[in-house]
Amino acid sequence: MKKYNVCVVGIGAVGTEMVKLLKRRNFPMKSLTVLARSERPEQIDGDTYQVKATTPEAFAGMDFAFFAGTEGSKGASKTFGTEAVKRGCVVIDNGDDFRMDPAVPLVIPEINADALRGHKGFISNPNCSTAIALMPLAPLHRVAKIKRIVCCTYQAVSGTGAAAVRELENQVRAWAEGKPLQHEVYPCQIAFNVIAQIGSPKDDEPGYTSEEVKLRRETHKILGDSSIRVASTCVRVPVVNGHSEALHVEFEKAITADEARKILSKAPGVKLADDMSKSVFPTPIACSGEYDVLVGRIRNDPSVEHGLALFAAGDNLWKGAALNAIQIAEKMIEMGLR
Repeated sequence: MKKYNVCVVGIGAVGTEMVKLLKRRNFPMKSLTVLARSERPEQIDGDTYQVKATTPEAFAGMDFAFFAGTEGSKGASKTFGTEAVKRGCVVIDNGDDFRMDPAVPLVIPEINADALRGHKGFISNPNCSTAIALMPLAPLHRVAKIKRIVCCTYQAVSGTGAAAVRELENQVRAWAEGKPLQHEVYPCQIAFNVIAQIGSPKDDEPGYTSEEVKLRRETHKILGDSSIRVASTCVRVPVVNGHSEALHVEFEKAITADEARKILSKAPGVKLADDMSKSVFPTPIACSGEYDVLVGRIRNDPSVEHGLALFAAGDNLWKGAALNAIQIAEKMIEMGLR
């Protein structure tokens, strides 16, 4: 089997998981280089990596470059992505700079791998909440065609990055010790609280945040259907890892909850967790460290014709970021595109 020179750009929460998953999945690597703003040793999963400074020259000889930006992260791929492609490297970008660029495929391999065929060296990873929502929705869309999605997300602090995880941990510790709770990452306390704003306000869509707008626009691009109406409210919750989403969906064709279960039981990358009699349903704890997106609470929605309601949970650092990026590269190799 051919082996590839691989680099990971950025070594925060997502970059660390990329390094771990490349090893865990036995990605066919000839070499693995970690790039960041500055040179330093970093210990990841028991191994020490000598991190190198990111420069255009660092991409010479690389086959794949994984840019590891967390939610809303900008900059690295914009600065170095084109330089990497110029040097013959395929860029797979977890940041949001190029997702809606018509020349850049936006890919979830289980859903729209064919979009990779037209790549020009640059592929985008979708936003975490989009990936977790579409894993169960796309198989249902293929059967009954979605008309409308109403989504409420419950997003873990790891999506913001390692500093947000520390902030939650510090606040819980301070509360237990009877001390004041300090906040810097978020606009208010996150421990024992929820924050109904993820991302910045969108001037062109008053009342909506960038996270909510991404969910709609990315859904349209990935499913190839801009007629789908999408409304969402994205909320940060005091959970370390694992995004959960309540999805209320209207279809063009009739589809029952039992039919949906049958479809989803065969869908790649999806795992049913749907037995109310035994209190089995998706949770952030259950989905953390899982490749699959969990889906449950599947039921008919009587408020609309041909409606279903369901609840999904997925590891935002894995399927919502690092894992999906690596699966893109794996799919490209499988398809003979690299």
